[in-house]
Amino acid sequence: MVKVWNITIPELTGSETRRAYIYLPESYEYEPDRRYPVLYMFDGHNVFFDDHATYGKSWGMEEYMDFTGTPLIIAAVECNHSPDNGRLREYSPYSFKDSRFGAITGRGKTTMRWLIRTFKRQVDRRYRTIPDREHTFIAGSSMGGLMSLFALIQYNRYFSRAAALSPSLWVAPDKLEHLISQAALAPDTILYMDYGAKEFSNHGKMERQFSRIGYALLNRHVLLSLRIVPEGTHCEASWEKQVPFFINTLMYDI
Repeated sequence: MVKVWNITIPELTGSETRRAYIYLPESYEYEPDRRYPVLYMFDGHNVFFDDHATYGKSWGMEEYMDFTGTPLIIAAVECNHSPDNGRLREYSPYSFKDSRFGAITGRGKTTMRWLIRTFKRQVDRRYRTIPDREHTFIAGSSMGGLMSLFALIQYNRYFSRAAALSPSLWVAPDKLEHLISQAALAPDTILYMDYGAKEFSNHGKMERQFSRIGYALLNRHVLLSLRIVPEGTHCEASWEKQVPFFINTLMYDI
């Protein structure tokens, strides 16, 4: 079951509303004493419903979770759709310049502070979650994949596991690598990270950046599941096919 409601993020877009989504496992209804881990996801409009998705294709998460009976709550929030690079700004932890987008002022840290201090607290208050770090995960793709990787490293005291699908490492690979080398990481930190074989050519030096970040993570003893997706492309239809891989990683031994 997926519930949808409108929220505001005053720190980012004032009184403008956007949709929030919560997936509750089927067992939530008939096991009233059971509590659940929570997966927070970026681009919530693309997670569950085709008719909400930007390009008419979602990840189909509700169908997969119901079919597998995975005991996990999923909480997701719609991105900023402003044509003035709203999504890029909210989903970038760093400011950067790009020939296609110009100068982007990254507001990813503000996004994460809101998610941790406001949204997570609301979810933990309203639903039967297991709110501790060990049972709190985060995931996303593209810029949301970058944010998921950043969140796991920068906010490791809140998130123990993450999935970063096709992460936009090109935004600031040097800064990200430095963060990984310096961050305080718990020894149980788990990351699933992938990239589609057919999307490496979308950005220059992407294979090298992917390898560098993977090595930096392994050097910090992150428990890393790293994949190059055969025939993988940069779209929801491709990411949907990776759902079993990253959910199994996130839920391993839970």
